[in-house]
Amino acid sequence: MSLFPDNPSQNNIIELKGISQSYDGGKNWIIQDLDFLIEDIPQQGQFVVILGMSGCGKSTILRYIAGLQNPTKGTVKIKGKTVDESQRVSMVFQQYSSLPWMTVLDNVGLALRYQGVRKAERDARAMEIIHLVGLDGHQNKYAQYPTLSGGQLQRVAIARSLLANPEILLMDEPFGALDIRTRLQMQDLLTSIWHKFQSTIIFVTHDIAEAVYLADDIYIMKAQPSNFVEHIDVDLPLVRDRMTKRNSQYTELVHLVEDKMMSVAEMSSS
Repeated sequence: MSLFPDNPSQNNIIELKGISQSYDGGKNWIIQDLDFLIEDIPQQGQFVVILGMSGCGKSTILRYIAGLQNPTKGTVKIKGKTVDESQRVSMVFQQYSSLPWMTVLDNVGLALRYQGVRKAERDARAMEIIHLVGLDGHQNKYAQYPTLSGGQLQRVAIARSLLANPEILLMDEPFGALDIRTRLQMQDLLTSIWHKFQSTIIFVTHDIAEAVYLADDIYIMKAQPSNFVEHIDVDLPLVRDRMTKRNSQYTELVHLVEDKMMSVAEMSSS
C-alpha cells in the first residue's frame, strides 16, 4: 500500500510520481516506483524529514525537487508545474556552499541579483534576512572559513535560500558538520524560521532525535531499490523548545522511530 494515496482534491505543493532511477540503462534500479506527495498547508506549511540508510536515495529526492537531477522515469512537479529554471528550489547542503569571494550580503542577495533586482533593493531585503538569522554585523565579511564559523556559514546558506524562495526549503544534512552546541542552536533557528515563513521544509538527516524534534512528518526509505516504507506522524506541539526534549512523548517517539529504522534495516538486508 502506498504511503501517498492519490487524492485529486488534495492541493500538493510537491509531487513526485512513479519515480525510478537507473544509471546503467535499467539493469539495476537505485530507486523504483516511488511516490512522494507533500500537501500545501496554508498558514502552517510542513516540516518533513526523510530518514534512511546511506545510499538509499535521500539526497537524490532533494535533487529532483531542486531541479538538479532528472529521474530516469516519472514526473516531478512543484505547485502543479514541471520543475524548470523559473521555479527552481534552493537547497542547503552539508558542505558550505557560499561563494567565498563574495560578502555575506552579496551571497544572501544572489538570487535577487540574477532576477535583475536593483542593488539598493536587494541589499535592503538581504539585510532583513541577515537580521533574522542572527548575522548582524557580519554582512560585509567574506563568506568563508575561518572568517565565519561553520554555523555562521550555514546561516548564510539558509538566508540565501529563504530570500530566493521562502515557500520551499530543501536541506541535505545541513547540521552534520557542526559541533553539538551550534547544532542545537541551528535546530531552534530553523523551527523559528518555519513558523515565521510557514514554509514547506524537506530535511534529510541521520540523527533520529533531531528528526523527531524538527518534523511534523517523518518518512523512512528502504535500501535499493529504494522507496518509502514507513510514515510517522510526529504528534508533538508545533511550537517546540528545549523542554520538548524532556517530554516523555518526545522520548517515546524517538524510540518508535529507532525501532522503525531497525526494522527497515533488517528488511533491506534480508
